[in-house]
Amino acid sequence: MQYCIRTPDQLGLALRVRRKGLQLTQAEAAESIGMLQKTVSRLELDPKTAMVDSLFDLLSALDLEIVLQEKQRTVSNEQLPW
Repeated sequence: MQYCIRTPDQLGLALRVRRKGLQLTQAEAAESIGMLQKTVSRLELDPKTAMVDSLFDLLSALDLEIVLQEKQRTVSNEQLPW
């Protein structure tokens, strides 16, 4: 599974989709890493307000990692030869 995430809302959705794909409730995911259920909820619904270490803890619980790469540039119509 690979997601291109550019906004906090996309991050929250990706976390929720992955958790549900693993058939985990928020409480189960939270318990596996010693986190409160409301923290998982906050990461899924409004990740802008979450602590970075909480994000990495949840990523670990969901067997995910972050990979940074340069943004792919698209060619605009003005740059095409025709």
